[in-house]
Amino acid sequence: MGIQIIQTSKSLEEKTIILGITGSIAAVRCVELARELRRDGADVHAVMTDAARKIIHPEAMRYATGNHVITEITGDVEHVDFCGIGGRATLLLIAPCTANTIGKIAHGIDDTPVTTFATTAFGSSIPIIIVPAMHKSMYDQPIVIENIGKLTELGVEFINPKTEEGAAKIADTEEIVLRVERAAGKKTLSGKRIIITGGATAETIDPIRILTNRASGKTGIELALEAFRRGAYLTLVHRGCLGIQGICEFYAESAKEMTDIVIEELGKGYDLLISAAAISDFTVIPLKNKIKSAKELTLKLKPAPKLIKEARQKYPDLKIIGFKAETGISDEELIRRARESMESSNLSMVIANDVSSGGMGTEENNVHLVDSSVKHVSASKRQIAIEIMDKVEEIMRNT
Repeated sequence: MGIQIIQTSKSLEEKTIILGITGSIAAVRCVELARELRRDGADVHAVMTDAARKIIHPEAMRYATGNHVITEITGDVEHVDFCGIGGRATLLLIAPCTANTIGKIAHGIDDTPVTTFATTAFGSSIPIIIVPAMHKSMYDQPIVIENIGKLTELGVEFINPKTEEGAAKIADTEEIVLRVERAAGKKTLSGKRIIITGGATAETIDPIRILTNRASGKTGIELALEAFRRGAYLTLVHRGCLGIQGICEFYAESAKEMTDIVIEELGKGYDLLISAAAISDFTVIPLKNKIKSAKELTLKLKPAPKLIKEARQKYPDLKIIGFKAETGISDEELIRRARESMESSNLSMVIANDVSSGGMGTEENNVHLVDSSVKHVSASKRQIAIEIMDKVEEIMRNT
């Protein structure tokens, strides 16, 4: 019995996730959450408090997880089977978690199936992630804040709620899954500091108009998410707002802004720069007032700063991965130009593609990963990010 899951990733394959559900109205989101965890390959087992059962029926969670739902501790000692020493659980995720349950866990009170699992997980050093959801007045209560601080010091990871409409609402499902992937993963890039640029820049023409390109920024975002999954300290510089707790973001509008931010950040010590942004090659001197639409207009363009060139000059030992976008050329010529870029800027790798056949603004792309060898990848941008990060791991091992 259960939902037929179409697996989209193997990031949680062979991982057993215990989903603790407490009595918040956000419990209605748990069907979707369990489904997304299973999509990434996880074996999900739900544990529910009595209060949670009043909000969502255990049969709904049985349907969502494909497993029997634990609503009480029986002679099967379920908490030890999953969260005891040598137990089956990879991670305990309590989502949503009420102020009541946070307080109980913080003070060692063990009177519900969820708190029993938490107590056992603590004793076995199984990672615990807590996702609070409650009224904002409860979340801001000093004792609740103190309890969260206490549990954080004990190694519990919290995923901050979204504060809106007077409530501390449960975090987005995508963020919860991402944080589970990071916590349950092998952390192959742990301790590595990576800065990634993504998307298009925009050059101001007047207070209303800009000069830009068709890049969507999806590749940069997927690269950032994949590096984060693998445990890296991650900084993303782009014209968007990802809003993921744990990922440092900078908003950069123009080529100069992006270059200045990256150069300044690199001074803090990074292991790798991935320059995935489609940075403007040209900029203009902006006008203070709007150009009247009736007028014929000639724009005078001047070269914009070259991020990779400046980064290489200032940080000669920095590992850099570049991107090469061309149009209307053969694969052989594309690869040749990628190698030229590698040699001229001393790059560790170049990702090259012909954008005339797609890639900008799409969910999929067709690229060549060029280093000492050439690997052709035609896949979703998430899968391409996985392939690139596999290469990054090799680069970091050889550093």
